[in-house]
Amino acid sequence: MTGARARIGTSGWSYAHWRGVLYERGTRDQLARYVQEFDTVELNSSFYRWPRPERLAAWRDRVPEDFVMAVKAPRGVTHARRLELSEPWQERIAAGLAALGPRRGPFLAQLPPGAERDDARLEAFLTGLPPDSRPVMELRHPSWAAEEVFQILERHQAAYCVMSGANLPCILRATAPFVYVRLHGPDDTLYNGSYGPEAIAWWADRIREWLGQGRDVFAYFNNDLGGNAVRDARALRDALA
Repeated sequence: MTGARARIGTSGWSYAHWRGVLYERGTRDQLARYVQEFDTVELNSSFYRWPRPERLAAWRDRVPEDFVMAVKAPRGVTHARRLELSEPWQERIAAGLAALGPRRGPFLAQLPPGAERDDARLEAFLTGLPPDSRPVMELRHPSWAAEEVFQILERHQAAYCVMSGANLPCILRATAPFVYVRLHGPDDTLYNGSYGPEAIAWWADRIREWLGQGRDVFAYFNNDLGGNAVRDARALRDALA
């Protein structure tokens, strides 16, 4: 036994179209229902508006002790500033992650598809993050798939985000003590489609391989349309069990 652990969840939890899949009619507290079934979630609302520390602390106090919340970096840094971390943003991110305390999971930075490789920016960004932030880089442009980039990530113990779906490069590369997987859907478009039994079994085998290396695994389904993310997260969790 390696002691490594796999956590399976979804990207976000607040979706009206999950009614009948995870939420019943009249469910008022979606987070309370979500944590009854999953032990992790990827917070993606932080991408659109970075929450105040008090908001993150409130979520921290509402989830079980064994629950962890991965946090997505704000688009003001990843998209508007192309990874440039100003001092105010450094302070905001550090305060927010600290507010989650022991419920804090990895910190995901998703770059836009058109953002080409820039080693200097990547190095500066990772250097400017708070210690022990467990960064994850979702590098969507194909130019990032280079050994020199993987070496930068390894030096900073940052995970290369393994991506699935939407014509994104799917590279099974582990660069950190943990592996981070985002499953956007098997179809050509983001957030859509459902993974079939064969695909679920394939991903379960990959996760077992990483666990066998002693790496924790975080896997989040982002194909939220129609509740597919919930169904597929359940299926992958069951396959691993």
